[in-house]
Amino acid sequence: MLKERSRVRATDEFGGAALPDPEADDVDAEREAAAHRASWTFSCDTSSVSGARHLACAQLANWGLDEQSDVTVLLISELVTNALRHAWGGPTLTLSIQDGMLHCEIEDANPALPPASPAHSRGEDEETGRGLQLVDLLSGSWGSGRSPAGKIVWFELPARPTS
Repeated sequence: MLKERSRVRATDEFGGAALPDPEADDVDAEREAAAHRASWTFSCDTSSVSGARHLACAQLANWGLDEQSDVTVLLISELVTNALRHAWGGPTLTLSIQDGMLHCEIEDANPALPPASPAHSRGEDEETGRGLQLVDLLSGSWGSGRSPAGKIVWFELPARPTS
């Protein structure tokens, strides 16, 4: 159903001696960033939507962002569903925290970007197509862009840890 992506940085040791590392600050920054980043690639199957919700909810709880889980999970559901309906291949969900913001992105293999104005993308009587309207209304900001694999649709919410 999914596979977790992670980046591992290899380091060398020279005879156990503690040598100064000019990149130590970079390594610490990478570790800190990795502690606040999670990414999963899902299969091209409708069960991926519930899998994305479950993993996102668990990750938000791990980061102490329980209060954001309802809105975040709703918006992730909409964007993963869109990726499954309008793209090919399994979508990738990435969550990260940076500068006090929770950043969520869904990458898929279709390079076609969603409409810039979701409020005007569907007629009033349409039964589908409201997902981007929800993203527009409930997120702090959102957008899309092309990636080497296709496109990324993202949104941000304030990251307010639960006390």
